[in-house]
Amino acid sequence: MPASPPTVVAAIIDDIRRVFQVVNEQSKKVERETGLTGPQLWAIKVISEAAPIKVSELARLMYLHPATVVGIVDRLDARGLASRTRSKTDRRVVEVELTEQGHALVEKSPEVAQGLLVKGLEVLSDRQLAKIAGGLGLLVKILGAQEIPPQLILSPEVNVPRRKTKSQQAKEP
Repeated sequence: MPASPPTVVAAIIDDIRRVFQVVNEQSKKVERETGLTGPQLWAIKVISEAAPIKVSELARLMYLHPATVVGIVDRLDARGLASRTRSKTDRRVVEVELTEQGHALVEKSPEVAQGLLVKGLEVLSDRQLAKIAGGLGLLVKILGAQEIPPQLILSPEVNVPRRKTKSQQAKEP
């Protein structure tokens, strides 16, 4: 016999609470142990696996907009954890690598919630992904959140391209 609607609603709400709890605890642990936000540590982990890597490729692997990733890499560079260099094969291309300090941080850092989500989702079938996407889409609609820019998990970063200033727009052909 199928569960009653109130039982199913209670189970859904409890599962949402569990997801928030894990993400919150994992993000706090990351910040406490590394001093980085979850997205910054996630970027370092992806860079460590794929370096040297172009920003566009890093963005693709992190499922983020390149402009968002540029901001993350800027902060990692400022902290001495990552560096940018021109590609030896194509001088127009900038590649990102970790510094020694960045490599040392990766070795002692905890898992990142976003990384766990991506790894778990990437192995699912198309049918399973469609089911999850449909359910989450309904939740977003129920909450009226369709127009809210997607902020990275427990981070001030927003996954949308930066708006160009009027002076930048004037310089475009």
